[in-house]
Amino acid sequence: MLSGWFLWFILFWVVVLISFMAIGGFFMFRKFLKRLPKQDGKSDLDWQEYYLDKTIHLWGQPEKELLYELVSPVPELFRQIAKEKIAGKIGELALEEKAPSINHDLIIRGYIQATPKRDHKFLRKKLDEMQIDIAPYEHLFE
Repeated sequence: MLSGWFLWFILFWVVVLISFMAIGGFFMFRKFLKRLPKQDGKSDLDWQEYYLDKTIHLWGQPEKELLYELVSPVPELFRQIAKEKIAGKIGELALEEKAPSINHDLIIRGYIQATPKRDHKFLRKKLDEMQIDIAPYEHLFE
């Protein structure tokens, strides 16, 4: 029989491994849900890729650098995903408005709309650090 410290060691690792598998499963399940097709036959990620492909030629180097700066507070592990989600929303806005190019206004509006409400506090802080006036965009925070 197992007894003493070795039993506790095994139990500790069982709990740790089950916790890690649960966390990983949660994130994999969320990704799976985003890949499921909606009523129009395309998933959220398909639409995101569509908007990125249609608007990639509208991006200039200063606009790309602004987007990189805006997503810099996002942890490294999730930064690429956040950048693609925000760029997809910006592309959607650009196509809706038939914009000739991506500009700072589109980037800020897309950034606000693509960011979850729970992160708006950090978003405001980042925009303040960059000395960007958020008064014209207050209606988007609601």
